[in-house]
Formats: sequence, C-alpha cells, structure tokens
Amino acid sequence: MRQPVKHIVFDIGKVLIHYDPHLAYHDIIPDEEERRWFLTHVCSHDWNVEQDRGRTWAEAEALLIESYPDYADHIRAFRKGWHKMVPHAYEDSVAILERLVADGHDVTMLTNFASDTLREAQLRYPFLTIGRGVTVSGDIGLLKPDKAIYEHHTRAFDLEPSATLFIDDTAANVEGARAAGWQAVQFTGPDQLKTDLRQAGIEI
Repeated sequence: MRQPVKHIVFDIGKVLIHYDPHLAYHDIIPDEEERRWFLTHVCSHDWNVEQDRGRTWAEAEALLIESYPDYADHIRAFRKGWHKMVPHAYEDSVAILERLVADGHDVTMLTNFASDTLREAQLRYPFLTIGRGVTVSGDIGLLKPDKAIYEHHTRAFDLEPSATLFIDDTAANVEGARAAGWQAVQFTGPDQLKTDLRQAGIEI
C-alpha cells in the first residue's frame, strides 16, 4: 500500500514557468532551420546542462567560441538573452503550488538550473521563493535524474522518501525519483496534476 504523502516537491522549468531557448534567437537567427541547427549543434542541450551542473558561463562560452569562432556573438547571446527564454509562468500550475502552500503542505522545489539564472528567475517570479526552499543543481554539482540529487534533497529538507511526491515534466527525472524511493508523477498539465494529487490523497 502506498504511503500517505507528507512532502511535495516541484520541478520548475516547464512545470511552473515556460522555457524555450528559441525565443532568444528569433531576431538573431531568423531562419528557423539555421536556428534549430545552432541550438542543436552549438548552444546545445548537452552544452547548456553543464551550466546546470555548475560550470560558469565564462567557461562555457570560451569552450564553444574556441570551436565555433564565427558564432562568438551568437554564443554570448545565450546568457544575455536568457530572460527571453522564460517569458511567462504557467498560471494554473502556480495556483496549485500556492494553494498547497496556503493549505499547510510541506512544499519544496528541486530543479536542474544554473545558479545565477535561478536567482534571476526568482526575482522575476516571486512564487519560486515560497515553500520551504529549493535545491538547485548548479549550486551542488548534481543533476537529475542522478540518484544522488534526490538523496541530497532528502537530507537537506529532512524528507521521508516514501512519503515524498515529486512532480516533473521529464520522464527520466520521474523515474530517477522513483529509483530514490520517492513517489513521482509526470507533469503534463494542471488538470492531470490535480488528478494525480487527488489520487495521492491531496485535495486541491
């Protein structure tokens, strides 16, 4: 029998706020095919995730510029235009988060995020500071779905793993949480999240 949920842990990107790197490059690289190539092969997901692991932007930019000197300005534009990549919050998701906190549930956040951009996002979206706190991958050098980041979060916030419900949009991260002994659901939208919470015994 599944244990009652005592702790709720939210991911941030694509659960509470929108994220799309293409939005920073529409003016810089108007051609969609060229823009897609650039964000696949130059400022790629694999390159960006190392900033989520803690690599500095200066190191990251220097690495790419050495390999793609003709794209130096475009590479630097990734961090300079980062604010354009997170244009809005998901209001219905935020309402669920705020309701859970208001109702006295133990809510924290666990995110793959560069340290500096997470602080920028918190200033822009104050709801990212509610609840008991957040574990930021860039602060601790660990990434989801590595088991170690869930274990770190468990220790940092004194959670009971089997009584913890994790909400993330990425299937691999959901599976990583389950491997760490958590309950977990994949976020596909606010209506499904409400259903998942009800099934976990939490009314919204």
